[in-house]
Amino acid sequence: MSGQNSYLLCDFHMHTTWSDGALSLRELVDLYGRTGDFDVIAITDHILREKDWLGRAGRLATLGRRSFSVTEETFPAYLEAIRQEAERAWREHGLLVIPGAEVTKNHSRARKNAHIIALGIERFISADQSPEDVLREIRRQGGISVACHPQPRPRRRFELETTYLWEHRNDVVDLVDVWEAANRDDLFAVTSLKHYPYIASSDFHKPKHLHSWKTLVRAEKNWESIKEALRSNVDIAITLYRNGAWNKKGKKTAPVPVLAPATT
Repeated sequence: MSGQNSYLLCDFHMHTTWSDGALSLRELVDLYGRTGDFDVIAITDHILREKDWLGRAGRLATLGRRSFSVTEETFPAYLEAIRQEAERAWREHGLLVIPGAEVTKNHSRARKNAHIIALGIERFISADQSPEDVLREIRRQGGISVACHPQPRPRRRFELETTYLWEHRNDVVDLVDVWEAANRDDLFAVTSLKHYPYIASSDFHKPKHLHSWKTLVRAEKNWESIKEALRSNVDIAITLYRNGAWNKKGKKTAPVPVLAPATT
């Protein structure tokens, strides 16, 4: 890496109160914008299956006050809310906001679970179809697909495992654009060892997730340039963003752990 200033600091996996996040869209934009460090974020609220059991449980627990999912009916309003906040984020923070969604297929068995981020999409994508069809639809819309936390998580906490895409990697490798090699505090080293294109993300749900794995992208600060960089996956690196540890502006001296840029 020839200097961090030539890279964009990005987070491509974030949730708001449009699904199961703790912060509103505006609060999330301001949390990242006020750090003065971030260049790009993607809003990727969940799209659940119509009969998703976790979504139903969440709605019951909140007495219907929250839906935990963007639906086909609310998707246009969701995109419009992102568009409006993106204008403000650029104006007030110089922050590029990318619209997206996490198409979420939850089952009782990990090997059937698949969570797929769709970046830069313009139309609703139903979770009530096969993961392969979800990936094809993202490709048809000219978006970028991300295989989320594709490998088993460490056993230190309860997390729903989503291993369908990894179990079927030989079948979907040509459909998945990038894989998460790091998510929050977890590393999925085998993803990079397979030489698959990869990124790192926070899987943001609450403020403490600001400090987690992130992606560095060498690109112009616009979606088309970033999209090309993600697909080629050459000028990509991942870094841990920790409180007081970022050195982008030369104001802090603590080291920033960075893995070597990925190559395909």
